[in-house]
Amino acid sequence: MKKYSFFFFAFITLLISGAIHAQTDSIVKVTVKAIEKTDSTYTLQAALVLQKDWHVYDDNADGITAPSFNASIESVKFLSPIQFSNTSVTQKDVLFGSAKMFLNKVSFEQEISISGFQPDSLKGNILLNVGKGDQFYALELPYSAALSNGSKAEAFQMVLPASATTAKEDACGETQTGADATAWSVFFLGFLGGLIALITPCVFPMIPVTVSFFTKRSKTKKEGIQNGILYGLSIFLIYVLASVPFHIIGNVQPEIFNSISTNATLNIIFFIIFIFFSISFFGYFEITLPSGIANKADSKSGLGSLGGIFFMAITLAIVSFSCTGPILGTLLVGSLQGGAWALTQGMAGFGLALALPFTLFAIFPGWLQSIPKSGGWLDTVKKILAFVELALAFKFLSNADLVQHWGILKREVFLGIWTLVALGLTAYLFGWLRLPHDVKGATIAPTRKVLGLISLAFAIYVAQGIPMNRASSLQLLSGFPPPASYSLFESTNTTNTGLHAQVVNDYGKAIEMAKAANKPLLIDFTGWACVNCRKMEENVWVDPAVKSYIEENFILVSLYVDDRANLPIEKRFTYTNAAGQSKEIKTQGDLWATFQSENFKQVTQPLYVVLSPDQTLLSNPVGYTPNIQQYLEWLQCSVKAGK
Repeated sequence: MKKYSFFFFAFITLLISGAIHAQTDSIVKVTVKAIEKTDSTYTLQAALVLQKDWHVYDDNADGITAPSFNASIESVKFLSPIQFSNTSVTQKDVLFGSAKMFLNKVSFEQEISISGFQPDSLKGNILLNVGKGDQFYALELPYSAALSNGSKAEAFQMVLPASATTAKEDACGETQTGADATAWSVFFLGFLGGLIALITPCVFPMIPVTVSFFTKRSKTKKEGIQNGILYGLSIFLIYVLASVPFHIIGNVQPEIFNSISTNATLNIIFFIIFIFFSISFFGYFEITLPSGIANKADSKSGLGSLGGIFFMAITLAIVSFSCTGPILGTLLVGSLQGGAWALTQGMAGFGLALALPFTLFAIFPGWLQSIPKSGGWLDTVKKILAFVELALAFKFLSNADLVQHWGILKREVFLGIWTLVALGLTAYLFGWLRLPHDVKGATIAPTRKVLGLISLAFAIYVAQGIPMNRASSLQLLSGFPPPASYSLFESTNTTNTGLHAQVVNDYGKAIEMAKAANKPLLIDFTGWACVNCRKMEENVWVDPAVKSYIEENFILVSLYVDDRANLPIEKRFTYTNAAGQSKEIKTQGDLWATFQSENFKQVTQPLYVVLSPDQTLLSNPVGYTPNIQQYLEWLQCSVKAGK
């Protein structure tokens, strides 16, 4: 069977490349200025000075391009080709044999025009390729050039008055309770993922082999139990430690996890990866990490004491990657919106579930006689997971589609795909569809037939929710399909509960409406790719008492923290927080994610906040609250506090 080497955590590569980029910033010093020609046209002039022995590549036959400008605003038009003040020279090059390059320094300019609003400075990047010996970097160097005819952008008032962010001591609402509940749910989802991983062909056969190894090499029963416990603890720690880098990332910007989990490019990458994984699970090829990694870890596992046991655990994590990778990937993306601690809790649950059998069977080796033997049923499990991975892949594509508003995976299309996947699984379980390594005419076990009936029932359940008049019937799947408002048949901001947000992505307008109606403002911090937000809309807001109470007593504004629609150019600005960290506010999502984190110190969605018309916080904000009565009582208490 052909083997493919694959590394799942794609964005780790991006982090590494970011670190390299930081190291290469000092290679080139850049100066850019904009010289006015007319009211709307300028000449961009750039001067690059390189460190000793470094050079900038000119256009070359190998696809290497000369330096160029780009701009951060779409109203910029480049009017002429770039003009270089000095001529490149052709010299021998370690990487390309012979190449055209600029030595020591290079200057160039290009004419541009700016239509409509002009900011006080034009920002963008200079794209260039630099080299020295066998070193080569493709760089994007940021620049900022003052525009003489520009004006300062209209900055949004990001920080609310203290009265809008500090509730009274006796105010109702306990956000911490909701956060704890979500944390526990992530832990149990991770634990469930670990249990699923246990019955995959990569892990299950390792249980008796590993436990037998400990019991046979240990001099006493006590030592065998001790080694088994240390082995289980090592497995647990490995998966928990894998989440540590995300705590470091989170120190950059608190809402970075939301940005990662809803980033369209990353979601498409995950879509491709999961399609790749599903094809592998079907049996067409095998995915493994590079053999060198496993060999190095395995060589260390021969050591005695704790070090050897720990490296045995690392070896297990590596060799089982082809089965655990997709499950971990689902957990990774699903928990990122909750931040680094949610990811840690999910990984802890996964590691605990994976470690328990090894520990328990080491303590009670007699139990090994009761576990089923490895066999064809493991291949069936793996192929069932292949269908699950295929369905989950389209969830990632849906996330990208929703935040970018492409309209390629509307609710009906998404549900149709899931119906086809479920029908495919049904056909496989009943033996009508044969996949690699399946034996023609093999007997179908009763358990497999039962699973086939369950899969068929699921396909029928999903299919009956496709018609618009049945959009609210998929309670078991609430949050996973696109909302009913994202439909082939209608385009509206109405959720499938019929509850309208009077205002979407416009806090200022909502405050004006609250003052005019003398009603409190209910802020719904939400997201297009937010599963718990959809669950609240489809399970809680659908309740007649909740729906009518919101409509009668509040001005409801929904602020989408993952909306990638650009703000008007005149409303884009750079925000600097109290800690001195700067962030470019370019999109609706940038604005509302920062607005939420700066004022309410929370970055998870949904988050519900009630303010009076004069921007006084009437209750403690609450997050995901699936209990209808509890949520209604919070709404009622908030209104009462404002009277």
